[in-house]
Amino acid sequence: DFRRWITALAGLALFAGLASAQVGGGGGTQLTCSVNTSNTPTLRSEGITELVGDIVITCTGGQIIPNIGNGGATSNPAAQAVNITVSLTSQVTSRLLGSGNVSEALLMIDEPNSGLAAPIPGFGPAEPFTVCSAPTTGGCAGPSSGSGNAYVLTQTVGTTAYQTAVSSSTATAGTASPVPNVYQGVVAGNQVTFFGVPVVPPGTSGSRVFRITNVRVNANGLGGGGSVPVQASLQTSNPAALPISNATPIVGFVQQSLTTSSTAGAFTQCVGTSLSPGLLAQASVVSFSEAGTFASAFKTRVDPTVSGQSGSSSPGQGSSLVQNVPGHIYNAESGFTLTVNGATAGLADFGTRFQAVLNNIPTGAGVHVYISSTNLLPTATPSGTIYVTPATSSNVAYATAVTSSTAAEGSAPTASSASAGFNGSVPVVEITPTTGNSATAVWEVINTQPSVIDTYYFGIYYTYSASPGTNVPPAGTATVNLSYSPTSTTTTASSGPIPRFIDTSKAGNAFSVSICRTVLLFPFVTNQAGFDTGLAISNTSTDPFGTSPQQGTCQMSWYGSAAPTTPPTPSIATATTYANLASSLAPGFQGYMIAVCNFQYAHGFAFISDVGARNLAMGYLALIIPDPAVTIKRQANPFPLSGPVTGEQLGY
Repeated sequence: DFRRWITALAGLALFAGLASAQVGGGGGTQLTCSVNTSNTPTLRSEGITELVGDIVITCTGGQIIPNIGNGGATSNPAAQAVNITVSLTSQVTSRLLGSGNVSEALLMIDEPNSGLAAPIPGFGPAEPFTVCSAPTTGGCAGPSSGSGNAYVLTQTVGTTAYQTAVSSSTATAGTASPVPNVYQGVVAGNQVTFFGVPVVPPGTSGSRVFRITNVRVNANGLGGGGSVPVQASLQTSNPAALPISNATPIVGFVQQSLTTSSTAGAFTQCVGTSLSPGLLAQASVVSFSEAGTFASAFKTRVDPTVSGQSGSSSPGQGSSLVQNVPGHIYNAESGFTLTVNGATAGLADFGTRFQAVLNNIPTGAGVHVYISSTNLLPTATPSGTIYVTPATSSNVAYATAVTSSTAAEGSAPTASSASAGFNGSVPVVEITPTTGNSATAVWEVINTQPSVIDTYYFGIYYTYSASPGTNVPPAGTATVNLSYSPTSTTTTASSGPIPRFIDTSKAGNAFSVSICRTVLLFPFVTNQAGFDTGLAISNTSTDPFGTSPQQGTCQMSWYGSAAPTTPPTPSIATATTYANLASSLAPGFQGYMIAVCNFQYAHGFAFISDVGARNLAMGYLALIIPDPAVTIKRQANPFPLSGPVTGEQLGY
């Protein structure tokens, strides 16, 4: 991984001079500190809790302060303590972990747990994570707080003196305890402040490092057009003790990260569907794709390439706190993970989730809505691209259904292995419409490819028993809104779920149900040259076969000489016949007529004769032609990539 090599090389360059991150020397050079970001990530414009790049303050110089003799005992001079405030161009949304707006944002001193050698055992990179227990008062370091002290102990290794911050004024080499090296940030609006951070100059032969990590921001507050920079500004309560140059780094760039699409299927009230391959149940295929060149927008909960996480049964979904190497780039929703004061910092609640919110679902007795429990793989066939093969955990792009947008990690619902596809069995999960005929489907990313644009396809299925006599399912069009999940209007720091997103979706059609229709063609109708045509349309939906009785109007459309525009017929009740003359409906007309009847099993008859039927008369049955609006079809390719299906009507 190229980025890891860059990180490693940068770390080697940094620690070549760090030498325990507490390196001192002689001399009285001025302390100087500069700021940079260890990486500048791209943030999702839809995201409320986006991780910015780590801010690294590197200090060099300053004066070595020898220990002061005090009646034969060693006395360590007091260390300076400062408050460090980071202001950003949008609200800070790092998770709050306790009272007083104490958050998961962390400041670490001298890169603990980096694995680099340290000249003084137990200090610098060799010091274990020691967390300040009083992050809001600054009581962990600095005599100015009145409740806790940090002192400077000078130790010599070979001919080089090293300064370390210790907790006792009389501690000596070999007995000193280090002061905390991890400080939690306190959030206020677009700022996060780290209180009481001890500043001990490293001297002339090395450097001291302060790393700020786990800062999250509301990226949506900066807009999503183009690539919008996120800028930080650093201030200290004592610029003389911690002078910072170039204190306004860019810590991220915001851009749109998600594109979505859906196909729209169509059903008729009189043709039932099921999950079996016999009748089409796949109502829609929805897709979620990384936008543009943003290949790392979709993330797992934790980085599955990290040792200790990759060996779990569900890589990318673990909760072990092993993402704890300062400066490492983790391709995950979680950042730097650590237990601090009894709480967990940096760990996201889940990986990237997608949701499909269905509205205006035509419902009724026997109506069910299902979703594919995993994403579906696009498969090329001679008739187009189909989506009937479920992905498995071995696929590089893999996502599974979860019970809700904020359900705990690993809360996949039980899927039934129903034959929801034409070329195979797709495990499905039923979603139940609530008040307002709405239902929400949620899936979570389990596998992804950080360097490749990923697209996830999911199926939505709609089944019902046809009952036009009871108006089930009712005619209507279901819409769908596609977005990240969970969506939220909380754009400030909170204890709420991470990640969370703004709802940027727009409604599109998911599927429709139309009333049953019969299309009748009367190929020749005349009311010219002394002739007239009698027209009859019978509603035969009452029969000995158990067909549900129906009723409805017929709209006649005339094509030919003197073609009129006529209103629909009166409603034709079941087991009745509507009759009329062309001379009444279309005076002077000659041509053909198409009648679209809003009920199943309409049949037509025409009778042409001269006036009085004295010389010539003939009759014919109207032709029943396929309804172009009906899209249900027995086929292996229900949803080509280019759009909704078309096909022949069933049941006639």
